[in-house]
Amino acid sequence: MKLCSHCRVYHLITSKSISYSQLRNQTTIPAPLPLKKEIKHKSRRFTELLEGSKFAGDTIINRRTIIKKMSPNQLSSFVNITDTPSDDLHKINGTKLLEFKPSDVKSNTFSSDVMQLSNIQQSPNVGSYIVEQCDDVKKIDHVSVMEDLEISGFSDSTSLIKSSSLLNSIPQEANPHEIEDEIETLNTTDCISKKAKRKSDSKPKEDIVETERLKMINNLARKESLIRTLNAYLQLCVSCGMIGRVYHTIMHYRTGGKQKLFVVKDINLYNILFQAYANHGELGKLKEMMNYMVIDELKPTAKTYAIIFECYENCKKKYRNLNYLYKIHADMKKQSITFDDILKESKTKIGQHSAVLASIRSIEPKFEPAKNIRNESYTVHLLDKIKPDNAICKSPAENLLTLDDLKRKFRIQTQHEIYGHVEIKSVEKFEEIKPIIAHYKKVIVDLENSWTIAASEAFDRDLKSLKNREYQPIPNAMVLYPCLCALDTEQYINAILREVRKLANGSETFSPSFTTLCRKLGKYINDKYEMLVNTRNGYVERTEQIYFKYGDWYLNRKDTMNSRIIWQRISDDISRDFSVELQTIQWPINLQISVGKFLYNIILKDIKIDVNYIKPESNTKRLLPAFYTLFRSSGKKHLVEEIKPHPILSKLYRESQPETLNFDTSLIPSICPPRPWSSMHSGGYMLLKTDVIRMPLYAIQQWKRLENTPPSQLWPSLDSLNQLSSIPWTVNNTILDLAIKVFQDGGSVKLNVPQPPSVLPPVPLLGTNSTEIDRKSITRARIELKRKKSEMYSLWCDALYRLSLANHFRDKIFWLPHNMDFRGRVYPVPPHLNHLGSDLARSILIFALGKPLGPNGLDWLKIHTINLTGFKKRNSISERLKYANEILDKILDSAENPMTGEMWWATSDEPWQTLAGCMEIAAALKSPNPEEYICRFPIHQDGSCNGLQHYAALGRDQIGALNVNLYPSDVPQDVYSSVAVMVDEARQKDASEFNLVAQALEGFVTRKVIKQTVMTTVYGVTKFGARLQIARQLKDLDNFPQEYVWSASLYLAQKTFDSLRTMFESARQIQDWFTDCARVASSLKGQNIEWVTPLGLPVIQPYSKVIPMKNGFKDVFIDVLEKPNAIKQKNAFAPNFVHSLDSCHMMLTSLHCEHAGLTFVSVHDCYWTHPATVKTMNKICREQFVALHSEPILENLSQYFIQKYVTEKSDDDAECDLENNLSERKIYRTVSQVPKKGNFDLKSVLKSTYFFS
Repeated sequence: MKLCSHCRVYHLITSKSISYSQLRNQTTIPAPLPLKKEIKHKSRRFTELLEGSKFAGDTIINRRTIIKKMSPNQLSSFVNITDTPSDDLHKINGTKLLEFKPSDVKSNTFSSDVMQLSNIQQSPNVGSYIVEQCDDVKKIDHVSVMEDLEISGFSDSTSLIKSSSLLNSIPQEANPHEIEDEIETLNTTDCISKKAKRKSDSKPKEDIVETERLKMINNLARKESLIRTLNAYLQLCVSCGMIGRVYHTIMHYRTGGKQKLFVVKDINLYNILFQAYANHGELGKLKEMMNYMVIDELKPTAKTYAIIFECYENCKKKYRNLNYLYKIHADMKKQSITFDDILKESKTKIGQHSAVLASIRSIEPKFEPAKNIRNESYTVHLLDKIKPDNAICKSPAENLLTLDDLKRKFRIQTQHEIYGHVEIKSVEKFEEIKPIIAHYKKVIVDLENSWTIAASEAFDRDLKSLKNREYQPIPNAMVLYPCLCALDTEQYINAILREVRKLANGSETFSPSFTTLCRKLGKYINDKYEMLVNTRNGYVERTEQIYFKYGDWYLNRKDTMNSRIIWQRISDDISRDFSVELQTIQWPINLQISVGKFLYNIILKDIKIDVNYIKPESNTKRLLPAFYTLFRSSGKKHLVEEIKPHPILSKLYRESQPETLNFDTSLIPSICPPRPWSSMHSGGYMLLKTDVIRMPLYAIQQWKRLENTPPSQLWPSLDSLNQLSSIPWTVNNTILDLAIKVFQDGGSVKLNVPQPPSVLPPVPLLGTNSTEIDRKSITRARIELKRKKSEMYSLWCDALYRLSLANHFRDKIFWLPHNMDFRGRVYPVPPHLNHLGSDLARSILIFALGKPLGPNGLDWLKIHTINLTGFKKRNSISERLKYANEILDKILDSAENPMTGEMWWATSDEPWQTLAGCMEIAAALKSPNPEEYICRFPIHQDGSCNGLQHYAALGRDQIGALNVNLYPSDVPQDVYSSVAVMVDEARQKDASEFNLVAQALEGFVTRKVIKQTVMTTVYGVTKFGARLQIARQLKDLDNFPQEYVWSASLYLAQKTFDSLRTMFESARQIQDWFTDCARVASSLKGQNIEWVTPLGLPVIQPYSKVIPMKNGFKDVFIDVLEKPNAIKQKNAFAPNFVHSLDSCHMMLTSLHCEHAGLTFVSVHDCYWTHPATVKTMNKICREQFVALHSEPILENLSQYFIQKYVTEKSDDDAECDLENNLSERKIYRTVSQVPKKGNFDLKSVLKSTYFFS
């Protein structure tokens, strides 16, 4: 039962939809009322068999027979009986037909190669065919599908929004992941029926072993989570001054408490309490606690000894005894711990290092700390050419700003990060200014003032109540109270009001789940707490000192070092006694959720609204809760609890026409050069914690691997992030002004500027004489309208945020901090304003640093502009340049009269970038000397289906290399067009055999329709994902019959896959080998697949099966101890490995471009630089691709897998564990069979003009 805060009635949490309605005299939303969702009952499993009969001519009439029950053995018997008509299927023993009416039997005309029983007989995998045809209606897992698309390389928000929206409109079909699971099951069981298999597998001994294994995994995961939680909790208590609470908690968990669940004895927990005693100089209490440490058989660490020496210096002189220090020093020697070791652990706060050093010198007066000598060289021989003696010294922001400007920007940036969010003026244009708006604005101010008072009183009340409930007098176990004392009360109240504003301004149709909202609010409090701790311990002041000196070097580079080395050297020089690379400990997820729930309880119970506020003449008050909870079906098993604002509150905020938008500081660019990544915990924004690698919350295994990796092994990846982050950007004001005007005028379909949902016409109303068919048609139209509105609103908001931020940064210089995903693929941290977006997003950004065009720069501007149009994809570069000169009048007309002229630019594939190119060409031609024109416009060089390029290079495939431009040619080879031609040839053949889908596709099989699928097939896109991509393209075609969109997308996806496998045989073999290796390793060894990239980055696929844990302040489940999801491990390995190679090539190019003094940025396999340096970048790009693939990549991977997944054992061990030995032999046999290579000469890439072009 769940108490609803809206109607105060208990509701059962069931899978049925629950709707709430409210009587009111006037509407508060412009959208039509949503229809009640039809509840679909659990569907029955069935499949269809078709009986083909020949009539006159070659026409084949197929009759469908629906089968509800048939085992694989019965199916095999049936397939062998070629003469059995469908009417006699019931005679086969054990089969069961699904009941149907004679009118339900349909006759359709198909081509003979689509569905025929004769073809089923010849199929090598009957089970796969049946599973594919199974029409067991299930919900599509939207999250998994979108995850697959992102794995395949899609990072453009516009594409992801449209794909997500399309998922809601497709016919209900089987989940693709479930299909793959069932196919694999059928393949490995040789068609044994599931019931028989369950009986044969139900061995009591195996069940007991598996149960014990799961129990052990669960306990290990819970214990590790508990230790992590205790670590964060005890540090929180110390910072709040609750030292007694820390002592009692350690005493409680070291014995397991009354329930004896887990006994936790960890030296790091003792160190937290020791540090609290050391801060106050309580040496006696520290000695007492050390006795318990000895009882628990825990050995002191260097950190423990450092705390002891600090406590000795801080205690009163009368309690000091040098004999005690001599005894501690003797113990240190037994463990081979030196004074230098403990000094390295004495840099967590200012003053700690000097205190420890003073204690050391009291027993060894002549001691001098050893100098910190770093090994600054790379350990990867691919970077041997990057040496200080041949580097070109150039600042990425040369002459753009002074040191005083930089200092001012740093102080503003740190204030933004401490404050947590930035207010941005919105570019939204309101139709009219009504007199009532001023009243609404005043009402909101009054409301927020009253809410501040109410929230403050409620917080004090609930906090006292919480303290009384948890008081014992000092609780032993972890409690919530310290988390709500970590900040000033004002901070919690501000957080509540911040959340209220977000909810009130939220979407009418979508809201995150209640748990998600609580977690985010708890995370916000956690971040505020961390910022407070950093401010207290002197971290902000010391960072400022280091940054000012680093900024001077950044603006006036005179040496050949990179930013990481300089930052480390300055840190060692200025901050020898204090580390600015502090590793903060995040609160566990459930602790964050609990904090969020405490605050949300105040929002739901104490934030009220006077519903008569919207009536200016009213003198009475009618207070109601401003927010209420409801339950929505989200396509999952259970309903999801959400929070909605009262309709009156939504109307108030909406009708007040807010002129600003609030963004978290971590979501917007930095106004000063980002802090260089010097370790995996330090870099990005100045004070805000930024994750160097984007990973799920539960992916602990890769973090551990990174922590155990030598720092120098990670430096190539970190240095590449630093190079990309160091590039200053600015806004292209001319393009921005035009884009804002089009956006404010209602958007444009032609120019790809999102329109507001209000432009959609309403659904026609039902008439009095409407039939059942009319009602169904209107229902479908309403559902489609709702989906379309949701998609358009998402795209409109995305454009609003991007244009508003760009307008805010107008005439300013800003930087984009970068991080990477677990494969090493690089992304800007700010999600809205960056160069990774769509055409419009890229067009409004240019380099802040300009460079002269030089002798060839103007030609590159023209070539790049023609490249963007897509008009001359199959023509040579010289022909493109010639074409640009021929249509120069159109280019100039586009620049001078973008909205009133011929608008040639609007016909381009990338219209906004084309327009920006036209304007840059016009500006260069107007200058007295175009070669001296200072250009800030980036030129792009795109890889030619980069994934296939990597496969062709791995396999030394001559034919594949030619198709993807690894081999020199006079004109570019367009693999997308080639595949489109092959697919259309197959379509023509099918159309001649009366295939209706093939006939409907006539004239629609174009390069654009199949390009995304070709591009992502090599990255492991599933058939369902490919189908979704093609369906989105077909849906955008005006003349294509929309009733064929879904069936045609399946047809084209399959034809595209077939064409690619034919064209790229070597790529198929390598991809199959990758898949086989991942399958045997993950399924037989029960481990996640991992590897190390050629640049040394450890990669672990974070795909595990979840084992839920339900304990107090639990952490998320830990993937180290989880059983891997073998299906996902297998399917994702090939694309992830190629992505990691793609990233290595980009990073190598990035580092060598920096070494050569070039401005370089990338969008994965699209590299950007100034027009004057395109030639140099192209040379570096090709050289690094050849260098990368000259490494024995496949052989190294094979050897790594053998070392990782195959254990060397003695003969006795092998006899004792025969099953494990056989598994390892199978793994060894699979991973050691490296695919054979062709005879393609890699050095040909150096001469290939169209490799990147």
